[in-house]
Amino acid sequence: MTANVHHREAPATAPLRILWVNPINQPGYDAPIADLIGRVKLPNAEVHVVSLAIPEPVALTNLEWRVFESRIWFPVTAIARYAATHGFDGYAIGCFYDTALDEAREISGDAVVCAPCQSALQIVSNLANRFSVVIGVEKWKVQMEDRIRHYGYHDRLASFRTIGRHVDEFQQDTAATEDAIRRAVREAVEIDKAEAVILGCTIEFGFYAQLQREFGVPIVDAVYACYKATEAAALAKVQFGWKPSRRYSMAPPGEERLAASGLFAAPPPIGNTVIVPRA
Repeated sequence: MTANVHHREAPATAPLRILWVNPINQPGYDAPIADLIGRVKLPNAEVHVVSLAIPEPVALTNLEWRVFESRIWFPVTAIARYAATHGFDGYAIGCFYDTALDEAREISGDAVVCAPCQSALQIVSNLANRFSVVIGVEKWKVQMEDRIRHYGYHDRLASFRTIGRHVDEFQQDTAATEDAIRRAVREAVEIDKAEAVILGCTIEFGFYAQLQREFGVPIVDAVYACYKATEAAALAKVQFGWKPSRRYSMAPPGEERLAASGLFAAPPPIGNTVIVPRA
C-alpha cells in the first residue's frame, strides 16, 4: 500500500539559523564558545553567539547567585522574541540554571528553545541509569536539584559533587580545574556509583574528553549537550514542521497585547555577537 503523503520533508541539508546567548553582559566567553560550536555544528547551520547588552555599572560575569540571575530573566526572554522575529530556527540559553526557559519558550514564535540542564538530562538518560552532576560550589546545589526534580530525572540522580571553584575561576587555571573535576568524577563513579557524569556549568568546557577516556563513562559537556539538542530540534522543525505548540499553556499574548505592553519596544538587549557561518 502506498502511503498518503501530504507533506514533503525538507532535506537534512536545509539551512539552519541558531542563536546562542551567553546570559552575561561580558563578551569574554563569546569567542571560545563560538569556537567550540564551530567544531561540532552541522555544515548547514549558521550560529550567532551573543552576550547581553546590560549597561554599566552592572557587570555580570556569572549567574551563581540568584540576585545576579534575576537581572537577566527579561533580557533572555526579550532575545527569544528577537529569535522569533528574525528567522532563527533554534535558540539556546547558555546557563545550566536554564534561566527563563519557560518564558523564552512562550515568546519564541517558531524557534525551538533549549537549555543546558534539560538537554544534558535528556542525553544522559539514554546512556545511563544513574548519573552525578559536578558543580562549582555547594551554593548551586538546591537550585539545580530543583530543576532536575522538575524535569523528572531526580530518581536517577546519584549525587552532586563540588570542586570548590567559582565560575570565574574555571578557565583561569585549567590544569587545576581539570584536577578538581577529576577528583569529583572519581568520587561520583567510585563512591556514589554514578554511571555517567554531567558537568553542571557551561563554563566547565574543555574537560570532558580527557576525563571520559580516563574513567570510561560518559562525561556530558553542557555546551555541547545544549548546542546539539538545539541543532537537532531546529533541524526537526525545518524538516518535519515540529515547531513549538501555541495551544493552551504555550500560547503567547496576542500581538495587540504585546504592543500595548511596550515590553519589546526597545531594541533587543544583544551586546557582542560572534557569527559562525555555514560551511
